[in-house]
Amino acid sequence: MADKNEIEENDFGIPELDEGWWNSVLSDESAYSVEPKVINCKPCSQTSAGNINWACIQELFEKDEVVLLQVQGFNRGGLLVQGNSIQGFVPISHVVDAPANIPEEERYHFLEGYVGKSLYLKIIECEPSSERVVLSERAAQAGQGKRKELFDSLKPGVIACGVITNVTDFGAFVDLGGVEGLIHVSEISWGRVEKPTEVLRIGQTVKVIILQVQEENSRIALSIKRLTPNPWDGLQEIYQPGDEVAATITSIMKFGAFARLPEGVEGLIHVSSMPPEMAKSDLRKAFSIGQTVQVKILHIDAERRRLGLGLVSEE
Repeated sequence: MADKNEIEENDFGIPELDEGWWNSVLSDESAYSVEPKVINCKPCSQTSAGNINWACIQELFEKDEVVLLQVQGFNRGGLLVQGNSIQGFVPISHVVDAPANIPEEERYHFLEGYVGKSLYLKIIECEPSSERVVLSERAAQAGQGKRKELFDSLKPGVIACGVITNVTDFGAFVDLGGVEGLIHVSEISWGRVEKPTEVLRIGQTVKVIILQVQEENSRIALSIKRLTPNPWDGLQEIYQPGDEVAATITSIMKFGAFARLPEGVEGLIHVSSMPPEMAKSDLRKAFSIGQTVQVKILHIDAERRRLGLGLVSEE
């Protein structure tokens, strides 16, 4: 549920997220989504793509009503459900009893057990142009009409608490009490996040700030990092080129290693700034994730979020 404490958007520098931002997110989502091929399907099916009643589906979606549908089949990502003039897909993260991080070998048997059962569901996405209907058992538990109430309270700048329902390579989905929002990977931390699964987990309760709300297509952009000041803003007041500071190795590449300063900002220790014998060696043997090293500030470009570091040789 949303916190009643609202924060001025300018306090966090919340940007206007245009359609291009969402398109990139949906592009990422498509890249990691499962194939729509049905693995198993219960014979019968009264509904086909030709006789889906989109007017009925749109009305159910707009009125935020709960509907009872039967599970006809499943694929790796979730359940395929049907009813009178309705068919759609329920992601496994929206199935109430789905275990968090269920092993691949158990997923098949878990989903197979739902074929033939009926579930109370809510439509959370409705896109007739792409014949896309996504439903949620989790959202249905909030009751009918809850969606409108939530969207009325979820405004940009509002702080809310929610539960993570799914973590992917492009970010994390958060249940805000009946509607879901997305924390894009770029909004998790001011530092680099390569794998959201290393930072967030399914079932975790998180505090977020609302960046953008698009009720017409149920898109809610969330951020964790904007709840804290941007460390880049005052970095040049803290450090000057030539300053030395302890940093923590966060990632190791062929061209160098990334290290995080105490303020949470990450910089690159390029191989060109390392001793020749180290630069020519396997850096994965020279460094380890979590290792503390002494570095020298080479240059700071706060506007472009670039920080150059040099490795200080041990005496």
